[in-house]
Amino acid sequence: QVQLAESGGGLVQAGGSLGLSCEASASIFSITAMGWYRQAPGKQRELVAVITSGGIRIYADSVKGRFTISRGNAKNTVYLQMNSLKPEDTGVYYCNARLRSDDAYWGQGTQVTVSS
Repeated sequence: QVQLAESGGGLVQAGGSLGLSCEASASIFSITAMGWYRQAPGKQRELVAVITSGGIRIYADSVKGRFTISRGNAKNTVYLQMNSLKPEDTGVYYCNARLRSDDAYWGQGTQVTVSS
């Protein structure tokens, strides 16, 4: 079983920044993509950003230009740098990893709250 350990999150004022980190227990050679999803209260979980093993990045339109996703040197870690945060960014952020087997795993989530 692959485990995803998330860190970061917290409470910030609008316009502030936060950085999220996720480390997967799976082999770096087994991971094809890692990313972040978020879920606001009463809303569906949505894609925030994803990065593939080849370095391709995909962002939700709502975060383009403000968030940056990257992978660590070990390539079993993923980071999400969130700048110019807005109240609508508030939600639980979940790390996701997809393996070459197409199995997908989720972290338990970390709360991000942006106050106005």
